[in-house]
Amino acid sequence: MILKGRAWKFGDDISTDHITPGRYYHLRSNLPELAKHVMEDANPDFAKLVKPGDFIVAGKNFGCGSSREHAPRVIKLAGVSAVLAKSFARIFYRNAINIGLPLLIVDTNGIDEGDQLEVNLSTGEVKNLTKGTSISARPLPDVMIRILQEGGLVNYVKKYGDVRV
Repeated sequence: MILKGRAWKFGDDISTDHITPGRYYHLRSNLPELAKHVMEDANPDFAKLVKPGDFIVAGKNFGCGSSREHAPRVIKLAGVSAVLAKSFARIFYRNAINIGLPLLIVDTNGIDEGDQLEVNLSTGEVKNLTKGTSISARPLPDVMIRILQEGGLVNYVKKYGDVRV
């Protein structure tokens, strides 16, 4: 799985409140509308300017805070192809893979806002096409790749049943 897009850079400790601001909690049953406010508290222009295929690139502890499943869902609905960060909150990581949003743990120091990236989820290679550099991320396990290819855990289980891998 190779993904290409532009980097949107964020710092450390981006919480689920940064991703889905609590003041929009009433929209939790209308995820397309909630996605219009994704990352609003971290970058007010993000939801208006993000393009399908773009990447969120962050520091440590991305997705910390509450275990809202809405957070990775609205990131995906906004068109983000993957999130690259130095580390993720455990529950956010699990929720993202389960809904089909790819995440890679990688040193993001060499990536700047607006850089064009090419990400190979199977090998973990992150090419910065803007700078002509390459960074090695921890590749995703095969089972996660298969879940992502099916669009998330629910689709995977519907197709293959409750298969132990």
